[in-house]
Amino acid sequence: MPRIFGAFLFLNTLNIQLTTTQQPMSDAIKHECGIALLRLKKPLAFYKEKYGSAFYGIQKMYLLMEKQHNRGQDGAGFASIKFDVEPGERYISRVRSNKAQPIQDIFDQINDRINEELELHPEYQDNVDLQKENLPYIGELFLGHVRYGTFGKNSIESVHPFLRQNNWMHRNLIVAGNFNMTNVTELFNSLVELGQHPKELADTVTVMEKIGHFLDDEVTDLYQECKNNGLSKREASPVIAEKLDIAKILKRASKGWDGGYAMAGLLGHGDSFVFRDPAGIRPAYFYEDEEIVVVASERPVIQTSFNVPFEKVQELLPGNALIIKKNGSVSQQEIITPSVKKACSFERIYFSRGSDAEIYQERKELGKLILPAVLEAIDDDTDNTVFSFIPNTAETSFYGMIEAANDFLNHRKNQFILNNRKTLTKEKLEEILSVKIRTEKIAIKDAKLRTFITEDSSRDDLVAHVYDVTYGVIQPSDNLVIIDDSIVRGTTLKKSILRMMDRLNPKRIVVVSSAPQIRYPDCYGIDMAKLEGLIAFQAAIELLKERKQYHIVDDVYKKCKAQEKLNDTEVVNFVTEIYAPFTDTEISNKIAALLHPEDIKAEIKIIFQTVDNLHLACPKNLGDWYFTGDYPTPGGNRVVNRAFMNFYEGKDARAY
Repeated sequence: MPRIFGAFLFLNTLNIQLTTTQQPMSDAIKHECGIALLRLKKPLAFYKEKYGSAFYGIQKMYLLMEKQHNRGQDGAGFASIKFDVEPGERYISRVRSNKAQPIQDIFDQINDRINEELELHPEYQDNVDLQKENLPYIGELFLGHVRYGTFGKNSIESVHPFLRQNNWMHRNLIVAGNFNMTNVTELFNSLVELGQHPKELADTVTVMEKIGHFLDDEVTDLYQECKNNGLSKREASPVIAEKLDIAKILKRASKGWDGGYAMAGLLGHGDSFVFRDPAGIRPAYFYEDEEIVVVASERPVIQTSFNVPFEKVQELLPGNALIIKKNGSVSQQEIITPSVKKACSFERIYFSRGSDAEIYQERKELGKLILPAVLEAIDDDTDNTVFSFIPNTAETSFYGMIEAANDFLNHRKNQFILNNRKTLTKEKLEEILSVKIRTEKIAIKDAKLRTFITEDSSRDDLVAHVYDVTYGVIQPSDNLVIIDDSIVRGTTLKKSILRMMDRLNPKRIVVVSSAPQIRYPDCYGIDMAKLEGLIAFQAAIELLKERKQYHIVDDVYKKCKAQEKLNDTEVVNFVTEIYAPFTDTEISNKIAALLHPEDIKAEIKIIFQTVDNLHLACPKNLGDWYFTGDYPTPGGNRVVNRAFMNFYEGKDARAY
């Protein structure tokens, strides 16, 4: 018996072997998760006839999840629902994994389970009806999730999708999302007030139970209506499915939510939804045609998986839900009044794949806009400067920086030629035209190196070798400019990158961050919860000490403490006062001093993107709270103040 998924899973294995995790220079940032929802609008026999397999939906889900593996490798999960099955037949399937390669593990399990059934029952091989009736994971509705854990443990119980089971089809709820709530404790307590007993204090469980509570209410109300109209319980079931108001349920459930979210849900009878927060913090895109409805966290994932053009993939509006009824109708409905859109700018700088047409251009623009500051740092000496980047996410910004550098050099050449046109010789002209911007691939990441020794001294030595460098291309008179997407904590930069670069004996090393200084914690999905871990915060604290202004730290603590019992809408972010006495340049210079290893010879300069330039480059994603402290929800101000109080009190704890 041939293994029907053989080629499909070979592709899976091959892809995982050839791809590596995106890794910023100054430590890996764990961040947003990825979601994928797929609804097949035709009978399974249609896909068998057109595409050669009733497993079309599973195969597309593999692509949608694998194309988002950059968004999470702590765990992955998959769920499917079959429509119109007879009582007693299983219609919900779910598989989750927290193994080292969770997506591969999931589809290995699916592959093995289906092929096991096909080997036992050869009569299923080409019979779509028997396949649907007897094989797990086949269905019309699918939900996938890839996870980076920012709240809770990385146990299998923390892996999405979450399942809320019930014997009533309509009350079965499957939820997966890309989100963090800032007020989990408050939401948990509200469930307790409703008489529930949630099994754990985690945002996913809390959100699911909140939706589930109002789903139960809606089903109960509709059943009572059917009963009053003389329908039996069995007759009422399809009526409830048709009349169930998903928008009403979400409106009631989401009252009091504070956070960034793009969450997806499946109901046992076949309705589904994807719901986005009112500030549009977390991303969600969708595409619909006569065969499918698909939602994913990134646009090019849909483009590639279904071969559709850029303009056909729509962005789900903030505060809206895409609601897909079991009957196939699709609508986008406003659930919460949208606020000022503050879509996460880190999506554009780093998290999302650069294959998105807009993101690619935005990252190039980030590189172009930072060139003037680079030229100032090297005294405009492009002749004695080598430009490079830290692989892999900074590569696109590097291209933009080099385009701008070539424009600068060409302008300089043109001006020289115009100024000397009367005396210019052929030889001199050729010499001028031969001058180029010098670019090299300096850093090569050793993806297989593992820092397995736990003793600090030995571990630090291994960390210093995570990157290899290219020898023989740097002269002692050269500046070395290296660009990366962001500098968060600076640990790898200090312990590895700068030491490795110094072995090339440059005169000066200029580290360029295409993102601004990260000054504040994130509470909407990125794992940057503690202030003291941010190198920009460390720099500001050191400057306050040096300038005998440390009383500002005490004052900020008192102001934060005084707000502890206020409602979130009344809380002010006083942590901005820590940075207020200093210019961006002063903080950048102090960061350079803090990250400068004592044993290296080169001069070190560190340059950060400005917030104004970030907004110019990424005009549709203006969420910048980790740079500016301008949080898009009231809960953000409470979180940043709590993070500061934790720092001040010496507490090693999350702020939300």
